Amino acid sequence: MDIITHILSSDFNSANQSQNTPKFVRLTEYLKNIIEQYQLLEGTHLPSTRNLSKHLSVSRSTVIKAYELLIIEGFVEAKKGSGYKILPRQEKNITAKDKVNPQVKYPKISKSGVSFQHNVHLINTTSDKYIAFRPGLPPLDIFPVNQWKKLSNLYWRNIKASSLTYSNSSGIKNLKKNIANYLYLMRGIKCDYEQIIIVSGSLQSLYLLGTALLDRGNAVVMENPTFPNVHSIFRSLEADINAFPVDSEGICLPESNEAFTPKIIHVTPSNHYPTGVKMTKKRKQEVIDWAKQNETIIIENDYDHEVSNWGLKDPTIFEMDNDNRTVYLGTFNRLLHPSIRLGYMVVPYYLLDVITALQKHSHRFVSPYNQIVMSQFIEKNYLFNHIKNVIEVADERKELFTRLVNNNIHESFKLNESATRSLHLLSSVPQSFHDKELVDELTQHQLIAHQYSKCFINDEQNGLILGYSAVRKHLMTKKIMEMVRTYNDFAQRHL
Repeated sequence: MDIITHILSSDFNSANQSQNTPKFVRLTEYLKNIIEQYQLLEGTHLPSTRNLSKHLSVSRSTVIKAYELLIIEGFVEAKKGSGYKILPRQEKNITAKDKVNPQVKYPKISKSGVSFQHNVHLINTTSDKYIAFRPGLPPLDIFPVNQWKKLSNLYWRNIKASSLTYSNSSGIKNLKKNIANYLYLMRGIKCDYEQIIIVSGSLQSLYLLGTALLDRGNAVVMENPTFPNVHSIFRSLEADINAFPVDSEGICLPESNEAFTPKIIHVTPSNHYPTGVKMTKKRKQEVIDWAKQNETIIIENDYDHEVSNWGLKDPTIFEMDNDNRTVYLGTFNRLLHPSIRLGYMVVPYYLLDVITALQKHSHRFVSPYNQIVMSQFIEKNYLFNHIKNVIEVADERKELFTRLVNNNIHESFKLNESATRSLHLLSSVPQSFHDKELVDELTQHQLIAHQYSKCFINDEQNGLILGYSAVRKHLMTKKIMEMVRTYNDFAQRHL
């Protein structure tokens, strides 16, 4: 007996139903109840009529009639050769909150929990199934799957049972050493491997740093505009957000005698998000000096890594900072693919103990399997070669994307030019538009864009942030023309 048959037959005969009701009706109601209670999920194949009739001690015709009623009522579908399968539930606007029993008394949600719940709308969704034209994605189709597969197979071929236990919270030594060496060769960063903390991505890094440093009401400095996800994390931690504009040299900081003492300043110096401004060396030094005067920790979010800095000898803030007050954030999710869930931060010695303690209290450690395979991926030079391919392919797709958009879209849509290489482009639209409405309309046509206005803490502007590098060239024209038609229709209605 398989597990599905066991679930269906475990208490059917003892179910509290009138014995005067025909058996096929009783069986139908019984199966509907199991499906409605999510004991069996959508896509589950029901047992054959012969097997179920045997285990329920009913005639096969009884099971057939019950299945036919379930088909009529939309619970099940039947396909020749595949049997009977449970269909997705057609629930409209039913949320988890709607399913809470109001008669049950629960404890009050914490202020911190309410804060995170209140600000979750700021985060750009990570569950979109569409790729065109989602920002932050590398060319997914050129990821060297076979190389990764070989390294994975090698790992599992040689794994010992003793290696399947708990792992170091801050990360596996070999990976941290390879990252330290790689950062020195590619970004000029000199650090001890002990300073490197392995995480699942930048959001986790920011959560750990914010939790380690911020009490309610503590000041945080950010660029305006900036990553909505960064804004969401610090606002949810109930920090006092202070946003300062970005000019052609980077963030414009106030005089150090301002009436606040920030604990954190978050910047994206090698490629400001989302405008693409590259912070000058002079402005980087000003940030370092300002942070020193205010006893502030600098978070240097180098989210595009070598994509933005390929072939350049542009020093990082981390490298220039003699006080060791800078945290350097990096992630492989943007270089390889988001599902890898691997990132890192280079942490000042001052923060190492508290960050490690927080990790031990939360996720414990990142999968050792992923870490070891990633370490080999770096060691064998696969990462370096892949980044070269990413840059080459992204440049080709950017040229095609830019040309097709500029030649076909309504004149009110302007792609902003930037000298900094990135995996997204920023476009401006008339300020009379509401970019959320435009994004929603694009989504209806299976096209993804992020709102520019969502990046602002204050003085927001409208626009679109578009990713192009994950769309294959043979699909680019089709997707762009769909975007052009959608935008042009939108513009005609709103101008």
